[in-house]
Amino acid sequence: MNDAQPQRLFLIDGSSYIYRAYYAIRHLSNSRGEATNAVYGFTNMLLKVMRDYQPDHLAVVFDAPGPSFRKELYPEYKANRAAMPEDLRPQIPIIKEVVRAFNLPALELAGYEADDIIATLARRFAERGLAITVVTGDKDLMQIVDERIGLLDTMKELHIGPAEVAERFGSPQQVVEVQALAGDSSDNVPGVPGIGEKTARELIREFGTVDNLLAHIDRVSGKKRQENLRAYAEQARLSRELVRLRDDLALEVDYGQFALGEPDREALTTLFKSLEFHKLLQEFSSDERTSDAGYLAVLNQNQLDELLAELGRAPRFAFDTETTSLDATRADLVGLSFAVQAGRAWYLPVGHRYLGAPEQLDRALVLEQLRPLLADAARPKIAQNAKYDVLVLRRAGIDVAGLECDTMIASYLANPAGKSHGLDSLAAELLGYRTISYGEVAGQGKNQVCFSAVAVETATRYAAEDADITLRLADKLLPQVIATGQERLFREVELPLVTVLADMEWHGVGIDRELLGEISAEMAGRLRVLEEEIYQLAGCQFNVGSPKQLGEVLFEHLKLPRGKKTKTGWSTDVEVLNALAEEHPIAERILDYRTLAKLKSTYCDALPKLVHPETGRIHTSFNQAVTATGRLSSSDPNLQNIPIRTEEGRRIRAAFVPAPGNILLAADYSQVELRILAHLADEPALKDSFARREDIHARTASEIFNVPLGMVPPELRRQAKTINFGVLYGMSAFGLAKSLGIGRAEAQEYIDHYFARYPQVREFMAAKVEEARRQRYVTTLLGRRCAVPEIDSRNAAVRGFAERNAINYPIQGSAADIIKVAMVNIHRRLQEKSFQSRMVLQVHDELVFDVPPAELPAMTELVRREMEGAVTLDVPLLVEMGSGANWRDAH
Repeated sequence: MNDAQPQRLFLIDGSSYIYRAYYAIRHLSNSRGEATNAVYGFTNMLLKVMRDYQPDHLAVVFDAPGPSFRKELYPEYKANRAAMPEDLRPQIPIIKEVVRAFNLPALELAGYEADDIIATLARRFAERGLAITVVTGDKDLMQIVDERIGLLDTMKELHIGPAEVAERFGSPQQVVEVQALAGDSSDNVPGVPGIGEKTARELIREFGTVDNLLAHIDRVSGKKRQENLRAYAEQARLSRELVRLRDDLALEVDYGQFALGEPDREALTTLFKSLEFHKLLQEFSSDERTSDAGYLAVLNQNQLDELLAELGRAPRFAFDTETTSLDATRADLVGLSFAVQAGRAWYLPVGHRYLGAPEQLDRALVLEQLRPLLADAARPKIAQNAKYDVLVLRRAGIDVAGLECDTMIASYLANPAGKSHGLDSLAAELLGYRTISYGEVAGQGKNQVCFSAVAVETATRYAAEDADITLRLADKLLPQVIATGQERLFREVELPLVTVLADMEWHGVGIDRELLGEISAEMAGRLRVLEEEIYQLAGCQFNVGSPKQLGEVLFEHLKLPRGKKTKTGWSTDVEVLNALAEEHPIAERILDYRTLAKLKSTYCDALPKLVHPETGRIHTSFNQAVTATGRLSSSDPNLQNIPIRTEEGRRIRAAFVPAPGNILLAADYSQVELRILAHLADEPALKDSFARREDIHARTASEIFNVPLGMVPPELRRQAKTINFGVLYGMSAFGLAKSLGIGRAEAQEYIDHYFARYPQVREFMAAKVEEARRQRYVTTLLGRRCAVPEIDSRNAAVRGFAERNAINYPIQGSAADIIKVAMVNIHRRLQEKSFQSRMVLQVHDELVFDVPPAELPAMTELVRREMEGAVTLDVPLLVEMGSGANWRDAH
């Protein structure tokens, strides 16, 4: 080996990585329901090593199938290991395919473990003068560490050399000696009873080796320890052979095989398409980019006239905007792109500002000439994430109309199990096309520039491609939407909703910043009081917000039970603290502290910073293509999680206010999911109760607990409410027992009583699970497909979760459909009647309106009529309404 050859070799313990990846990422599968979590985690861990450490040479080493020679030495070796999870087993061959597709060796040898292969390779190449890094979290490999061989635990960013090994075991040579005495419970290496790692380390430090120790047992302190060493001397020697790694295997490999080269993009494309790893597919796809010869920049009036003529003749066109910000309500227009047919697109720059930038057409002039086309409802238009472009153009003075297709929404409906509905992912998946990424044109991280600083020539390729690909995707996706029976949902609900949500985001909602400041100050005072109470209960001061310090206080200082260790220390999650609350009052105080601190930081402190400098209002983003059920979510800020049942949550809601002189009107569907259940299950008793407008929870309590309806006490009603919603969400007897604080047998009895009274509900639930198993999706009232790909998972926990979703999705998804229909219809009525009232918020089953006082009576009637009449069910839809000077008072 000469000096010109690379001197760094990384050896990855692939078997260790597989398990780490599997447990780090849960519940990940492709649209066929095949588990992909371990493959995805492993691939990203492998890429992290290659990117962060840039090794010259690298190999991945795996345990071979079947027993190793250690099993022959000791049949009980690894006997206490849990069986491999069923959904992990089929992922292992795929992981090895991924490794080979990166043109890396995937090494294994029958009869031996990955550690033996690593030890052999490390010794062989270290003797040739190379620096070896073994990527692993396995302590057994500490025995091979020396000046040329080190270990790297990428999960903990921990480098282990001779000094680190010496600190734990004495020296690398003594690792096997210590483990021979202490044993290893994870591998079922027996060791010597009564001797742990600490004692073993002390004995080996004194005697040097197991053999020397066993030859001088009389010098060991403690009669019992001497007896054990004599009785288990052969077991200690056997244990040493079990933990000692073989470093002399006859491996026919050459260093040159480990050189990093270009990956096999064709193989990776096939794998990542099948696995549905869209980001990885985009990065490693073998798909070619088509020529950009058909992409033109529009820089003068003649070219603009030609573009306008093309758009005027086209039966439909795709458009896209390039801007200065991801926040549409703050973004300035930099350019627009258009496409009328595949491979033919234009980029119209109007805001590129950099040294040497070409002269561009005046933005106001361009927009004035584009307005007749963009605002014409009779001219069909296509966009990807159209709401963003609609808002950007509204900010620029154009109200876009005539949206025929939003490819993001079409993908969301046609492929509900899809992990991404972004343009780049869809292009790779549906068109076999690798798009230019934003980072390629604008840079990444701290080196990223505003799009206005991107060269016009580069921007033309990028922006025109976006419009071109969007047009092509529409041709692929629209037939899929139709084929899945969702065209009406798409045309009449989801597409019109884009404009509704754009209007809501545009108008925003008012915030009383002064009140939020007062609430924040009050919360800060209460947090200080809680902090002092926690200190007194703990008997010491510490950082209550630090999970690490809190864990040490709870489980090491106070020595409370129920502790469980994680990779970073003691777990102090909600589940742990709820269990501890039964043992010690400190847990309840900590839960109170966390809840209050989160409300303070998330809302009281954060909301004022999000007020738009031009409008003085909050403009949340409503996300239409995120949830599995069709429900809307919101972000920047997320307004879905403000609690309504706590005083703190109600006070925060009091800070949401109307425009000056106006009133907030709130309209909330009453028990809509239970009403949908009654309709879908066709359960006579439930339908009768709703028809009579009875208190459904009192009725359930009466049925289950055999109490006259008019005499149901509050506690039984509360329990019945938990049961009603527990059944809705597929709660088990264990979960119900935990929620109600009762025994599991009693909880099961309640559930049995429920199904005895409402037998059609049980039949409905069974039918939905069977439907999901048959077609891997369930449908809502309006035909929306909700994917349940993991319904046949080999993992029982994952499968159970999917079965609960199969029951809940049709109900929750139907509720989402209903409120969306109401939103579209209300928005249309407001426009028809030229009302000044505005819909400003949608949270779960509630709509909030900013209303001039003079319009309040008409608005109340209009909203109630449209919400209660959104769909026709076998039971009445009811809406609870209120109005006030703020959101809290409107309830």
